[in-house]
Amino acid sequence: MPKDNYNADTIEVLKGLDPVRKRPGMYIGSTDARGLHYLIWEIVDNSIDEALAGYGKEIKVELNTDGSVTVSDNGRGVPVGINHETGKNSLEVIYSMLHAGGKFGQAGGYKVSGGLHGVGGKVVNALSTYMKVTSMRDGHIYEIEFKNGGQKVHDVIDKGETRKTGTVVTFKPDPKIFSTVIFNYDTIKERLKEGAYLIKGLKMSLVDHNSNKKDEFEFEDGIKEYVSDMVKNKELMSDVTYFEGTEGPIDVEVSMAYTQGFDETLISFANNLRTRDGGSHEVGYKTAITKAFNDFARKFNLISTKDANLEGNDLRCGLVGIVSVRVEESVLEFEGQTKGRLGTPLAKSAVEDVLYEKLTDYLHANKALAEAVVEKAQKNAKAREAARKARNMIRLDKKDKKELNLSSKLSPAQGKNKDINELFLVEGDSAGGSAKSGRDRSYQAILPLRGKVLNTEKATEESALQNQEIATMIYTIGADYGDKFDVKKSNYKKIIIMTDADDDGAHIQILLLTFFFRYMRPLIEDGRVYIAVPPLFRVTNKGGKNNFMKYAYSTEELANILKKLNKDNVLISRFKGLGEMSAEQLWETTMNPETRTLIQVKLEDFDEAEGEVDLFMGDDAERRRNWLENHVQFSLEDEYEIDKLDLTQGEE
Repeated sequence: MPKDNYNADTIEVLKGLDPVRKRPGMYIGSTDARGLHYLIWEIVDNSIDEALAGYGKEIKVELNTDGSVTVSDNGRGVPVGINHETGKNSLEVIYSMLHAGGKFGQAGGYKVSGGLHGVGGKVVNALSTYMKVTSMRDGHIYEIEFKNGGQKVHDVIDKGETRKTGTVVTFKPDPKIFSTVIFNYDTIKERLKEGAYLIKGLKMSLVDHNSNKKDEFEFEDGIKEYVSDMVKNKELMSDVTYFEGTEGPIDVEVSMAYTQGFDETLISFANNLRTRDGGSHEVGYKTAITKAFNDFARKFNLISTKDANLEGNDLRCGLVGIVSVRVEESVLEFEGQTKGRLGTPLAKSAVEDVLYEKLTDYLHANKALAEAVVEKAQKNAKAREAARKARNMIRLDKKDKKELNLSSKLSPAQGKNKDINELFLVEGDSAGGSAKSGRDRSYQAILPLRGKVLNTEKATEESALQNQEIATMIYTIGADYGDKFDVKKSNYKKIIIMTDADDDGAHIQILLLTFFFRYMRPLIEDGRVYIAVPPLFRVTNKGGKNNFMKYAYSTEELANILKKLNKDNVLISRFKGLGEMSAEQLWETTMNPETRTLIQVKLEDFDEAEGEVDLFMGDDAERRRNWLENHVQFSLEDEYEIDKLDLTQGEE
């Protein structure tokens, strides 16, 4: 029997900020790049709370040359003086004692705040090798410093007199905690821009002292400008609208615009914090829209008395919207420290009541738009019903798959272990034949694709489901699609896109990635989608004592191999496509887990990915052409890169 060492002496008591350093993921979500940037958000959110309270209109973030970050504002400054409950200076308490701050109770310093838990500044301190806080308040400059995760360097010091007010926080993340301590300028830039949208007239600036980059944002029309920016490259059905109101302890702002497209975009905020997982305010937003349009349609006989109400999903086709609520601390409820979802029940009724009243008035003043939206919703409902039938067909048992005319070219894996099985999506029958012969049948399945896959960014859901290649992939993966997709039901741990290393192959990759992004996004989010990297060249000797064979995956790698060899004694085979490779070669270079190279597809920023998919795969060809002209340098050099190596002597 194992020795039982679980007794009173094994109970560990963590003091001060030790709990944060012990389990940082509980406070900032992760210790990767996302968690690293969360440190900045915590300090910036404190400054935003000051702006929300009506104090200060400028927030500045600086990336310093030593790897530290400085966040400054012109708010009231952090309170300084002895806290009678702890006997310590409040400036020290706020940045070194968990769950202490001005955001608790109705008598606190903030009526509206995103920092409900009161741990933001302390968490940053705990996970930093150095932190200095300067508070300009009551005509004086006060300063305190910490090191090594919150150890106080010195007590609060009065540095002299000043007429300014505000707070300056400088911190340097601990490399022992984080997998990276390199901040991404563009990530911070977008977050600050977002903050400027949410508070009218707030100036947000960013300076990188390493690259001398600078950006500054200020928007007088707030989220209305945000929506305008989101739809600037889309064909609109309506103007950008803006509604606001207050109900009880909750202020509501909504901006929205209808586009000619069919995808819905909704971004929500609570106390200026992005609620990526939604919440009660989003429910109120959707309920108000559904109710307002159905009431309008009933009043003007756009829906017959025998027909059911239009569904919300159909009424929000092509709608781009932002809902932002500011909730008093007394009723604010977030789910989790990272505040991804708003739980405040009152937020639903507040948003619903404010938006329903304002939107109803707007629809009556803009009847042509309201009628157009209702007509579009009715058409979408019919298309959705057709898509439902197609979905049900895809769910047919395998014995009935002929009814759907599913591709019979799938070579399934013999094993049924979903935790190890791999599905290769292969370009063309020729490459598919080599892949089928060379694979490990026990866990690798092969599905050859015929030509270019349908561009699902332009196609309707109905036409996508009627496409044989798309239907076969949905049927093969076996986890449904769209909002009903369940990644846990996927028949494969890895979905591997294997195409030729040419323009057509790259295009097929993009089309497949677009399909997965639109219809099976959790596959990407769960890290299950990969791109295979086949070699471009094979180098062998033409006789002699030393037999050898090497593969090169780029012209640069080929050149490096040839530098070490006598070119007169080598034979260079250039693979123009997967179909030119034998089963053995394809297995050895591209399919064998021991020797292959795979590129894992990741989704780090949904909004950025959404914009890029819309840009490159959408209908706006002129916008795409303008982007290419401004961002891509076309050169003939690449076409002749191989010829520069002077390989003709031994080329096969």
